[in-house]
Amino acid sequence: MTTKIGILGYGNLGRGVEKAVLKNSDIELKAIFTRRNPKDLKVNSSAQVCSVDDIENWKDKIDVLIICGGSATDLPVQTPKYAKLFNVVDSFDTHANIPQHFSAVDEIAKSSKKIGIISVGWDPGMFSLNRLYANCILPDGKDYTFWGKGVSQGHSDAIRRIDGVLDARQYTIPVNEALEAVRSGKNPELSTRQKHTRECFVVLKEGADAKKVEQEIVTMPNYFADYDTTVHFISKEELDKNHSAIPHGGFVLRCGETSDNTKHLIEYSLKLDSNPEFTSSVLIAYARAAHRLNKEGQCGCKTVFDIAPAYLSPKSNQELISTML
Repeated sequence: MTTKIGILGYGNLGRGVEKAVLKNSDIELKAIFTRRNPKDLKVNSSAQVCSVDDIENWKDKIDVLIICGGSATDLPVQTPKYAKLFNVVDSFDTHANIPQHFSAVDEIAKSSKKIGIISVGWDPGMFSLNRLYANCILPDGKDYTFWGKGVSQGHSDAIRRIDGVLDARQYTIPVNEALEAVRSGKNPELSTRQKHTRECFVVLKEGADAKKVEQEIVTMPNYFADYDTTVHFISKEELDKNHSAIPHGGFVLRCGETSDNTKHLIEYSLKLDSNPEFTSSVLIAYARAAHRLNKEGQCGCKTVFDIAPAYLSPKSNQELISTML
């Protein structure tokens, strides 16, 4: 079954989805929707480039809309809005606000008889699944998640939304001593601040107040307020030269016991050359699942917890059982 998709937003993530389509023969990219002038957008595919104002005209032409906006201000509005028209998938990654986002999308998707899959990516997403599996297998244990070193798209986007900021990259850096303490089986009690630091490289617009921008960054709730955060102000040339790549990765660990003094450590890790390209590949797999679920008559909001792995694969159940089980 071919899944026809549309992309809303053509930043790093949208371009990543466009590339991911080339690796999935059962996915067809039909349209790219933008808030910019479509004539000014140069894309790397044969997809039609359309204004977001025309998106309703595509209601019956695409199976799934992949929404590639930012979590700070775009997705809380866009995902519920477009779930009225399409099956939708997003990468909403503000963990503290996921329950609220789920409720908003669920209400709309149920009323429109569509599927909305939210918070798809590697964290939330693949890391979430591994936390859940590890908790089920080792109920007597402790969870640890470390991110980085790498560029966080969501945090970088949040900085760019600050008045006076031209561009920015934010690196999440695990505290190595904390990671090694977990691996050694010490089961340490670690605060948010003890596990990670955050380092920001910011290009200011002309005339912007650096002290004001820095204060807005380090006190931003859900993003920086709970971390030791360093802010560097640099030129656009330096940012483009030294911070143009978008690598990331991290670790999910659970330490637990199955009986007295019988300990186990589960560790799942990712090392990514491109955060947006990997996230996009996860989005494509869940777009396939959204289409299949809706074809079965299901509707409402879903997360990665709700979807069986077989729905993500283009292979049949028989193929999966014979080659991967």
